[in-house]
Order: sequence, then structure tokens, then C-alpha cells
Amino acid sequence: MIPERTNVPTPFPLIRNKVEQKTAIEQKPAIAAVAPARPEIKPVSQLPDKAFKAALQLCALSVIAIVVLLIYELVTQSHLSLAKFGIRFLFTRTWDPLNGVLGALPFIFGTIVSSLLALIMAVPLAVGSGIFLTEMCPRALRGAISFLIELLAAIPSVIYGLWAIFILAPLMRKYVEPFLAQIDTSMTAHLGWSTGLFSGPAYGVGMLTAGVVLAVMIIPIIASITREVITAVPRAQREAVLALGGTRWEMIRVGVLRNARVGIFGAIILGLGRALGETMAVTMVIGNRADIARSLFAPAYTLASVIANEFSEAIDDLHISALMEIGLVLLIVTMAINALAMLLVWSITRGQPKGSHA
Repeated sequence: MIPERTNVPTPFPLIRNKVEQKTAIEQKPAIAAVAPARPEIKPVSQLPDKAFKAALQLCALSVIAIVVLLIYELVTQSHLSLAKFGIRFLFTRTWDPLNGVLGALPFIFGTIVSSLLALIMAVPLAVGSGIFLTEMCPRALRGAISFLIELLAAIPSVIYGLWAIFILAPLMRKYVEPFLAQIDTSMTAHLGWSTGLFSGPAYGVGMLTAGVVLAVMIIPIIASITREVITAVPRAQREAVLALGGTRWEMIRVGVLRNARVGIFGAIILGLGRALGETMAVTMVIGNRADIARSLFAPAYTLASVIANEFSEAIDDLHISALMEIGLVLLIVTMAINALAMLLVWSITRGQPKGSHA
């Protein structure tokens, strides 16, 4: 009797599996499979995309249109002054509307000098404040100090003007200007020469006081942007300098400021733009005299302040046209300074990758 062989492995398992699968398929009843009809795909409308693109193009073109219309209006309204004085208007020192002799040189001088004074005083304080807040300030004080700096930017300019008239001008007249005049006199006595920047009577109002007010007004702008730019510098830059044995000062100078210098320069240019166009606070303390003086104690005038003071009291069409031309000059000076800033930024970043700067 031959024993029954059960559970004996097939020597060819792959062939057996294929045979079983074929048999199972043959035994299945044939099912008439009907493929469902595909839904018809409707084309997506391009109208929203085109409308959005047109809206963005309109926004971009509107900025250009505003600038063009502004220049056109200033040129059109100043045609009398342009026709009578020509290029001499920029180099004439006399401003006499009664006799029809008008020149913008004193106002250009006052605008440039007061703005440069403001930058000289504000940039070290603002950049130093930004560095302190991001790198050295305790966390408990960082929020409060940042809030106070930003609060300075929200104060209206007329409030700065009132503060300058009642507080700053007396301080300048009693303490600051006599002290600077004494230094100027000592230089003359001991060295035999003097700059003449701190000579003459101390009025308390004048170019130096206007520069101090402008410096206070642009400090929060430069400091806030500097803080944001320094914060954006990657932490790896700081750690790399410290890992190489650098001190904290070397870390700030090499790892932070070198990467953030373009952004800091942009903050300074924004502050300069604010100083060039400031009107009310400067008008209240600069003295409003159309003169070019060597001393910073002397009263002066700016392009914006002469427009604010005399536009509503212009005596004839030529006077109004000259004031409009002053506005055109102020616009051109502002655009030229911004173009110079772009050129300097390009000279700094030339040949360097974009990612190397904050």
C-alpha cells in the first residue's frame, strides 16, 4: 500500500502560482464592464488673472503718472520765473519780491547745510542706538526703549517746533552757543586761525538750532530701520566671528555692520529725505532770513520754509511763479540725492552676491 502524499511542496512554486491565477481568471463569470463617461472639463476663465494683472500694472503706472504730473505742474506754474531769470535763478543771492529780483541760492544753501548738520548729529546716535538695541541691550529694556524711539517718529513736526522755541532755543542762546563761541575765540587766540562757524551774536534761533531739531526728528527713522536691518543679519555671521576668537566689537564690526551697511545707508538716505523736506519745525526756529552766512549762529532760510511763509502772501504772479520754481528745485534736489544714494549703494554691492547683505 502506497501512503498518500499530502502537503508536499511543489518543486516549481512560481509556475504553480501562475497556473492557479490563470485558472481562477477563467472560472470568473464574464462581466460586461462599461467604462463610465468622463465628465467634460470646462476651460478655466482667464479673465480674473488678466484683471489682476491689469490692476497691478495700473498701480505701477499710477506712481509714474503722479511723478510726471507733479513735475509738469511745477514746470507749468513756474514758466514766468523760468522765462525771466533762467538758470540765474539758482545762483542769485538776492530775494527781493518788491523789486522783482528773485534768487534761490540762499534757500538752497540753508536746506543743504541744515540737512547735513542734522545728519552729522543724528547718524552716530541713531546707528549706535540700533546696535545697542539688537546686540547689547537687556531683554527687559529692549521693548521699552524701542517703543520710545518709535514714539519720537509719531510726534507731529509742529510739536517739535514748539519744543524748540520754548526749550531748545533758550538753551542754545544761554549755554550752547556761548560755549561754542568761546571755543572759536580760543582757537583764534592760540592758533591764529578760526573756522568762523561759531562766531557772531548768539540769537538762539538760526542754522545750528534748526540742525539740532532736524537731528532729533530723523533719529527715530534711522534708528528703527537700522535695528531691523541688523536683526535680519543671519546669526551664523555672528557665531562665525566669535568661533574664530573675535571679540564682541569685532563681531559687531565684521559680522554685523559689514553685512548690514547697505541697509544702514538706505536708512540714512531716508532720514536725509525727511530733513530736506521738513517745513514747520524748521520754519519756527531757523530765523527765516534769506542770507548766506558763514556762522551757524546766523538766521537762514530753507526751500520748504520760504514756500510755507510766503506762498499765501505772494504779491504778484512773478512771486508765485518763483515760489513754484523753488518747489521744482526742491523736488530736483531730492531726486538727485536719491539717485546719488542708489549710485553709492551700487558701488558698495558691485561684484558681490545679493545674499551677502541683509
